[in-house]
Amino acid sequence: MPQAQPHRLCRRWALFALPLSLVSLPAAAQEQVLAQEGWARPPAAIEQAVLAPRYENATLTNRSPNGRFFLHQAAENLPSQADFAKESLWFGGLQIDPAANRARTFTTRGATALSVTEWETGRTIDIQVPRGARVTGARWSPEGDRVAYFANTDNATHIWVAELPSGRSRQVTRTPVLATLNTSFDWTTDGRGIVTVLVPQGRGAPPATPEVPTGPQVRLSSEGENRLRTYFDLMEWPHQFEQLEYYTTGQLAIVDVQSRTERRIGQPAMIRSVDVGPNGEYLRVSTMQKPFSYIVTVSMFGGKEELWSADGRVITTLSERPLNEGVRQTGDDGPGSGQQDGNMRNLQWHPAGLGLSYLEQEPAPAGGDSAAAGGARPAGQQASNRRRDRVMLWAPPFTDESKRVLYESDTRMNSVRYSADGELLVITEGSGNSAHTYAVFLSEPGTRHTLLRGGNNDFYNNPGSLMTTSGPLGYDVVRVSSDGSSVFLSGTQYFEDPHQQAPHQFVDRVNIRTGEKQRVYAGDNSGVSERIGAILDDDVTRLIVTRESPTQVPNSFLRDSNGTLRQLTSNRDLTPEVTNAQRQRYTVTRPDGVSFKVDVTVPAGHRAGNRLPALFWFYPREYTDQESYDRTLRTYDMNRYPSQGVRSMEIMTLAGYAVVQPDAPIIGETGRMNDNYVHDLRNNLLAVIDHLDREGIIDRQRLAAGGHSYGAFSTVNAMVHTPFFKAGIAGHGAYNRTLTPLGFQSERRDFWQAREVYLGMSPFVYANNLTGALLMYHGMHDHNVGTHPLNSIRLFHALNGLGKTASLYMYPFEDHGPATEETLLDLWARWVAWLDKYVKNDGREAPAVIQQ
Repeated sequence: MPQAQPHRLCRRWALFALPLSLVSLPAAAQEQVLAQEGWARPPAAIEQAVLAPRYENATLTNRSPNGRFFLHQAAENLPSQADFAKESLWFGGLQIDPAANRARTFTTRGATALSVTEWETGRTIDIQVPRGARVTGARWSPEGDRVAYFANTDNATHIWVAELPSGRSRQVTRTPVLATLNTSFDWTTDGRGIVTVLVPQGRGAPPATPEVPTGPQVRLSSEGENRLRTYFDLMEWPHQFEQLEYYTTGQLAIVDVQSRTERRIGQPAMIRSVDVGPNGEYLRVSTMQKPFSYIVTVSMFGGKEELWSADGRVITTLSERPLNEGVRQTGDDGPGSGQQDGNMRNLQWHPAGLGLSYLEQEPAPAGGDSAAAGGARPAGQQASNRRRDRVMLWAPPFTDESKRVLYESDTRMNSVRYSADGELLVITEGSGNSAHTYAVFLSEPGTRHTLLRGGNNDFYNNPGSLMTTSGPLGYDVVRVSSDGSSVFLSGTQYFEDPHQQAPHQFVDRVNIRTGEKQRVYAGDNSGVSERIGAILDDDVTRLIVTRESPTQVPNSFLRDSNGTLRQLTSNRDLTPEVTNAQRQRYTVTRPDGVSFKVDVTVPAGHRAGNRLPALFWFYPREYTDQESYDRTLRTYDMNRYPSQGVRSMEIMTLAGYAVVQPDAPIIGETGRMNDNYVHDLRNNLLAVIDHLDREGIIDRQRLAAGGHSYGAFSTVNAMVHTPFFKAGIAGHGAYNRTLTPLGFQSERRDFWQAREVYLGMSPFVYANNLTGALLMYHGMHDHNVGTHPLNSIRLFHALNGLGKTASLYMYPFEDHGPATEETLLDLWARWVAWLDKYVKNDGREAPAVIQQ
């Protein structure tokens, strides 16, 4: 067993210790970086911004059930290519580390340190974690005095439990965990045991991959229209079905935390999830079912949910879901369509531990009213045989005789939520403007107490949503005041002009019997953005809030009932030169009258009138009209801190560029929005260029375009349909829409219904018109729908053949977004070199010294 070691967040970075001046690469350095076949590194200032220790900053949100502690998980560095290179098996979207019997993400990602903060004293306690382990899935015990977590070492995953306040950890599982389909665990409600899935005993060796194929790959079409998107990763061979079953079949067990004994439950199965009932006596177990498929991902394979007893007996089947191969039947709306039947809706454990609760509509009478059963009723015909809807309680031993009705309504209910003792029900019926949320005391079932009427359609007068909390058994319950008289609604208050008045969060206390409202919390929006991180009492008078501003790093504060604030965390600005860059939001209008926003960031210290080379980074979206676009702007919070991630393009300001991030609305009628794609794209970009040129911000002769995924696709479209850009950066794009013939993004017509749209939107078709120098990058394991790496490979092949200036960087093991430290630094190095060569210097000789 690895020795548990104390782990302290002790590394500190002296960021930007060098005097700030803008990075510029001389010509020789540009060529060297762009042609280098090993891992490249960007200039020091940019590298430090990318590798800033963001894990050191924390906000207090993950509160222990006893209210004493807050948990913080920290990943001290980015994952490496060595982590990603470890052998893995790919089964239709499910990636498995076979050596460790777990999901590949447990191997490639995870925390390297755990700590808890005692908010009343400000004391931080480091939790001991096994040396060399990655930590995932940390969960509080029901009492809040322990933290359990997965410790992922090279060849196994085990569950460890840390005691508080000491922080000492010990391993509680003797048998390794199987964390392939089911990637979490549960405490029993008494805190004595942990329910998990273990590697089965004596399961034997894994099925081998045949050295010689046993036959061809065989695919047969299904009856009906199979409206599936294009998946990168699908099952390919029969032996993969055997391997999938082997690596996903696990043994359900309850592990005694004190003695470490493992009580096995039932027979091994392909367990997707487990929902533990009170004290672990009963469990809802979801399993994956055969048959498997070659044409859809594992997530679409069939499943079954059953109720199991703790001795492994299957008491009943709760639901079944067949394999979904996307076949559209007559009258269907596609995969997943169809109304839910009246049986066991809103299934949940009763919060007081009495059994299962669910909604059930009474059966339709034989030969009864079709309208009552959901069918259409002829105009003028009166309703008959109305079917009552019921809140049911199904108590152990879960027989038909142990079912009873808790509450009945003449109207179909959408949901039911309970108070902690189960004596108060909060029910929602209807939707939209006809929605009705009311409370019922089971002691007075004939009286409804209205809490909310109508939907949330009035955006600026949203009444909020019902607040819930974790009950004494760990199940979500309605938050009720300490005197039992009130419940709480929370929401965000927005204003007509978000540039003049920022939104703020609110909480209203609602008297259940009278409906009287009292505002008990309104977040400060006077120059800061404030939001609730945790609530410390039943009456919402003591809160942990997160506060930030455009110049203030987010930190956690204690807010008392009198409004007094006490700071609890000491987060700091890790990238000050990027944070201090100058930011401005503009509204730009196209020739057709459509207006949209543009965010512009220029280097700190930039002087007005000094025109800059600029990088346009964008991602188009589709709308039916100006109003539908404008609705997306209503939630703008001008008081938020400009947080930076490892791929935030504002980092490019350190290299002397203006970073322009325009919205790019594509406007058209429903179902035909992409008819205007090229026209609107061109007009959007030209309007932005003209506007920023008039403002004196950009040098319109030194512009670059860039984007990721659909933004990459649009970047190449911009470069083949306009002459505006000297260079482009396009990552993980799809450039030939004939490779996505059954739809993409919001486009629901297939290629044969909208042939000219598909071809007109495919920059591959117009590659001969490319202006400027195009840099492409793509993860070699990009399994995002529609962006197969073949797109970039084929486009580079075409551009090279056409004599265009292009480069392609293919990154091993990377998925739809760069994740490893080596890849991220390499990308920044090549981005800077590419833009310096083709945009900033515009063919001129750059300075002979690299400035940092």
